[in-house]
Amino acid sequence: MQFKHVTLEIDGPVAVLKLDHPEVMNAVSTEMLGGLGEALDAIDDRRSEVRCLVMTGAGRAFCAGANLQGRDSQKPGRSNAGATLETAYHPFLRRLRNLHCPIVTSVNGAAAGAGMSFALMGDMILCARSAYFLQAFRRIGLVPDCGSTWLLPRMIGKARSVELSLMGERLPAEKALEWGLVNRVHDDAALMQETMKLAHELANGPTIALSLIRKLYWESPDNSFEDQLDLEQQFQRMAGAAEDFREGVTAFLEKRPAKFKGK
Repeated sequence: MQFKHVTLEIDGPVAVLKLDHPEVMNAVSTEMLGGLGEALDAIDDRRSEVRCLVMTGAGRAFCAGANLQGRDSQKPGRSNAGATLETAYHPFLRRLRNLHCPIVTSVNGAAAGAGMSFALMGDMILCARSAYFLQAFRRIGLVPDCGSTWLLPRMIGKARSVELSLMGERLPAEKALEWGLVNRVHDDAALMQETMKLAHELANGPTIALSLIRKLYWESPDNSFEDQLDLEQQFQRMAGAAEDFREGVTAFLEKRPAKFKGK
């Protein structure tokens, strides 16, 4: 399926959403954000079939941040640089957070600015060895956005987060792995194969439980210990009522691989 600067492919239970404007290193425009919204609509229409989402970029970049060319450019003194965040970027980010299935981001190249935030929305973040991250905002006199000031301190701590944002220096994939920002780094040629292998492993898992797991970790940073205990109890009750739980226990007792159906 083709949308504006976005393609969506369905590979069995895995949806592959690709930022597809390689001429500008997949920089985000309002048109692309519209395409992303339509792609998520298509995924919602197939939510019973799609059990894992992969996000990646076409060409040599994952996403170079906001597209500053043409009508997307900001005119100092006459444009509200934050207006598009609430009307276009934030709805997309909220939909990713609340997605019904796990997200794997496959960072095939540069992930800068908003593109870095998109990459960090993955429940599992895989990188090409040549990929890098960049908090590019200070280079044009803006502050980090798209949730990066919430995500980064929780992933790598305040000191490293502030340094990335104040200095605007590249963070190579290997260093991102060392810092705990990403899960795995692969050779460039192997990245997509490894991504799809992982995505299918997740998609064939107990996806009701996996969805609840990702929700627990999204809620955890803002909850007290007691609140999180209550939420775990509530979600455990939901997971325990699913067919997949019964299949998992039966398979364990019968010493065979479980055949989860996401039900």
